[in-house]
Amino acid sequence: MHPLGILGRGITTLISSWGYWGILVLMSLESACIPIPSEVVLPFSGYLVLLGRFKLWPIAWVATLGCVLGSLLAYSVGALGGRPAAERYGRWILISPRDLARAERWFQKHGGITVLVSRVLPVVRTFISLPVGVAKMPVGRFLLYTAIGSLPWCWALAWAGVKLGQHWQALGAYFHRFDLLITFLLAALVALWVWRHLRQRPARH
Repeated sequence: MHPLGILGRGITTLISSWGYWGILVLMSLESACIPIPSEVVLPFSGYLVLLGRFKLWPIAWVATLGCVLGSLLAYSVGALGGRPAAERYGRWILISPRDLARAERWFQKHGGITVLVSRVLPVVRTFISLPVGVAKMPVGRFLLYTAIGSLPWCWALAWAGVKLGQHWQALGAYFHRFDLLITFLLAALVALWVWRHLRQRPARH
């Protein structure tokens, strides 16, 4: 059994077969709200630098392009259909029109730094583009911040794969701890959100 499981085996096989195109496809999928771990894609690609298959900077640029393309797709889904759906069905998950307006104001004021920071956070980086699209942050600014935030992340993970060599898998296991921590924090925030909104609801007689 592959030490990274079926998903890891599929990722490494695709990159080995498709080369830079495999990196582009996988990083695009990750940024389009499909949980493909860049903590596997890029360190493995970095390891292949040692084998003469890739060069470090082309990996970083191709991966960043994938992040931008996938993020644009997720952003478009949010911008074109997300807001009406959120207004229509949001009450079922305790999201009011007032909450949506507040989110829009947040992204208008702090959208740049939010997108930049999210690009280096496991889990969050996969899904951030959808709510940014719903909030309709200017698309040009969104793509610029996405590229700026993604490039250092992509380069650093690929570089780590170069340095770790045949032990590149250890990086995925290391980041998995952060996945669990961030997932726990997000779950706690959701629980707090639900509690506060239920508490603010007027009592029915």
